[in-house]
Amino acid sequence: YKYGIVFEQPPMSARGGLEKLIPVINKIQDVFNAVGVRDRIELPQIAVIGTQSAGKSSVLENVVGKDFLPRGTGIVTRRPLVLQLVHVKPDEAGPLWGWGQFLHCEGRVFEDFAEIRDEISRETDKLAGTNKGISNTPITLTIRSPHVLDLTLIDLPGITRVPVGDQPEDIEAQTYNMSLEFIRNPKCIILAVHAANTDLSTSESLKLARQVDPDGNRTLVVCTKLDLMDAGTDAQELLKGEVIPVKLGIIGVVNRSQKDIAEGKAIEEALQKEQQFFEHKYPALVSRNGSPYLARTLNRLLMRHIRSCLPQLKHDIATRLSQFVWKRNGLGEPLKNKASTLLQVLTKFASTYCQKIEGNSKSIDTQQISGGARICFVFHRTFAMALSRIEPLEGLSPSDINHAISNAMGPKPGLFISEVAFELLVKKQIRLLRNPSLQCVELVYEEMQLIIQDCLAHIPEFQRFPALREGVNQVSTKLLRERLPVTNEMVQNLVAIELAYVNTNHPDFVGGHRAAYEAYMKAQTRELAGAATPATSDVTASSSPPSQSAKMEAVQAGSVYSQVRAGAKRMVESAGLFGRQDGLNEVFAEGGASLSTATPTPIAAPRAAQQGAQALTSKQSVDIDLIQKLIGSYFMIVKKNIQDAVPKAVMHCMVNYIQETLQRELVQELYKSETFDDLLEESKEIAARRHEIQEMIEALEKASLIIGEIRSFQLESDDDLV
Repeated sequence: YKYGIVFEQPPMSARGGLEKLIPVINKIQDVFNAVGVRDRIELPQIAVIGTQSAGKSSVLENVVGKDFLPRGTGIVTRRPLVLQLVHVKPDEAGPLWGWGQFLHCEGRVFEDFAEIRDEISRETDKLAGTNKGISNTPITLTIRSPHVLDLTLIDLPGITRVPVGDQPEDIEAQTYNMSLEFIRNPKCIILAVHAANTDLSTSESLKLARQVDPDGNRTLVVCTKLDLMDAGTDAQELLKGEVIPVKLGIIGVVNRSQKDIAEGKAIEEALQKEQQFFEHKYPALVSRNGSPYLARTLNRLLMRHIRSCLPQLKHDIATRLSQFVWKRNGLGEPLKNKASTLLQVLTKFASTYCQKIEGNSKSIDTQQISGGARICFVFHRTFAMALSRIEPLEGLSPSDINHAISNAMGPKPGLFISEVAFELLVKKQIRLLRNPSLQCVELVYEEMQLIIQDCLAHIPEFQRFPALREGVNQVSTKLLRERLPVTNEMVQNLVAIELAYVNTNHPDFVGGHRAAYEAYMKAQTRELAGAATPATSDVTASSSPPSQSAKMEAVQAGSVYSQVRAGAKRMVESAGLFGRQDGLNEVFAEGGASLSTATPTPIAAPRAAQQGAQALTSKQSVDIDLIQKLIGSYFMIVKKNIQDAVPKAVMHCMVNYIQETLQRELVQELYKSETFDDLLEESKEIAARRHEIQEMIEALEKASLIIGEIRSFQLESDDDLV
């Protein structure tokens, strides 16, 4: 053939259709390159790595048989070049040597390879700049010719040590990592280019390959510059693999010198010169070295590698396709009926909100309590514990009670305890229940706000439509906020109801007769235990000797207490302290004679400042004990009522009301035709992500169809690929 060597593909019958493997992979590669490098399927390929000026570009040109790569000093390859070689029959090429096509120049055919070189330079400068910058975005070039074998190679920028021009300070790390990114793919064959006039043990390309392929199962070494080795040295042991064994082998080539390139020496002439060099210098190795042998070896290795990777590749494409379809479904399909979509989202939010409160949600949190369970926790743990910490007599000292009793009597000494004193004191204690009850309402309000935010975060449509999310949030929060004062008022009314009427006939109330009996028995016990020491005030004890009047009161009180047991039965049968006072009347009436016969001891009127420190009389102690019993009994009844009624009020006024009216409010406020477009406007991030996913789905579907063209290949051995 007048243009040089013509590579003849073996007939289909001899290869079982294997010649279709590489073009199929090229088609799949084109599909993925068209959608960018993100989420790309790892395909079988050959990556060319090496240091700057190791001769990588010259090796590729020798394999192709044409000058088509940019030339110059320093780093020339500044973007990965995906080179797809496609063998065509001579009659398809006609008078042409071949032609090239770029993926970014769809439809344009380059018949002049000088134009291909210029286009590579222009496309490189577009992303990497004009001053030695680099980029990891690949350029895809397909060359069709009868002079090439089906082959796919990736020419990577050479590892650069010293930055020049616009190159960053970490240019070495960038070029190193870029090469590493491509060869890390387990389906990638590594073509490590090494200059023979340097020590192989210090080869950067081989060192890089060993990082990802320590056993060398997918590494092929190409030795360049064999003709530039020092006089008296040769590469016999190196080419035989005796220096460093490499499983895929070591192949030597001789590239054109810089002078040959400057003088425009043709590739065909350079290949003949290379053949003569090996025949003269390494006659025993001539059949296993040289650029034509390298091309055939790469073709054989790539087809064998594709065949071994084919089942996994099919699986990867199918798996990735299902993953991206799932992601697209999660983002939602393009809207067809906005009114229907809006109504569905509002209904979904309302039902999800109710499910989380009722505990019927499909996604149950196993890490912590949430939703309605947290409201239950507020009612029966937080609120209940807050009430339990309030004591019936909290803030009431015996002195306070004594003052209240005295003040309720006015100017007259009373024979019996005033009902007014009891009511005033017990109402004061009941008011202590108001703040914990209102705090319970606030806690439930906060929990319901958290449920709203949780629903907004876990419904995908709200990520897609941020305006709708904001609208739903505003309506829901407004509805909840409107119920807060209503619920607070209801809870305050519960406390007010308890304050409005003190029911001393409550069946659980201890009653006046029983309280009086227990108070007097306690006083008697105190008298017997301290007969030698008169009783003193519960607030402050007096260390002074007992006065004559105190002794007289003790004797008189003892006379009263001695009659308690006799009247106990009648007291128990009496109706109550404040309703029917027969029991106490009878007790005090029976003791009235001894009390009336007592001779009062004149004392000075106490000053207000000294009133609290005055010693209590036995009667006062009994009265205080009685009031304490009554307050404690009635307060516990009210606290039990409040503990039961407040959760019911909160559920009725807030929780249940929101559940019943939420969807109606959402529809009423948001379901308006004039707001459909604004509410259902997608976020730019979601729209861009859907576009990327849709492109990837289309690419994967095309790849699945392309790879489906391949049938199973039956080969007796790998020798069929030679």
